[in-house]
Amino acid sequence: MIRVLLVDDDPLVCAHLRAILATADDLEVCAEAYDGAEAFEAVTRHQPDVVLMDLRMPGVDGITAIGHISALARPPVIVALTTFDTDHHVLHALRAGAAGFLLKSTPPADLIGLVRVAADGHTVLSPAATRHLLVSADGRQQGRDRAAALTSALTTREKEVLGWLGHGMSNAEIARRLYLSEATVKGHVSRILAKLGCANRSSAGLLARDAGLG
Repeated sequence: MIRVLLVDDDPLVCAHLRAILATADDLEVCAEAYDGAEAFEAVTRHQPDVVLMDLRMPGVDGITAIGHISALARPPVIVALTTFDTDHHVLHALRAGAAGFLLKSTPPADLIGLVRVAADGHTVLSPAATRHLLVSADGRQQGRDRAAALTSALTTREKEVLGWLGHGMSNAEIARRLYLSEATVKGHVSRILAKLGCANRSSAGLLARDAGLG
């Protein structure tokens, strides 16, 4: 059973998401929270597998909450919820540790499937929307310079793996592309995250795009 925490300052949004997820036998909404501070408390109390996190909330916002939750010893997978795929807050959420983002308008069947994908440790991103966010981001050149400096410490093979992470690929998909075992790719990903100081594969994928590898 995949345990899901819903975080949104609008109870109607939470009720809508709860109703959708309740139709899946393998998903359980374990709690709801209505701001970032409540979200952090709910994570420590209920130990969810996945958190669907609204970004724009009064009090402690979603981005701040994502940073605090991602710093836990065993954080859940956090997926940012947004109304618009061009919301610049999404980019900050990904850099804070979110594993991806979903539009609140995502069709119910797709939402259920993407929550499962996130729980399995895969990136949940809209490639086209992500490209738009990156191109529109403030400090683009600064981001490119930082990414180039960080990725210079990677081996050639690690850069190849990182490039495919930038396309949102799973370990299995990367393994097929590079004719490697899935275990070997997993090892490369772990070393890449450590070298880059990235919290998860999504933030590593963003660095790959900044560095021109993705």
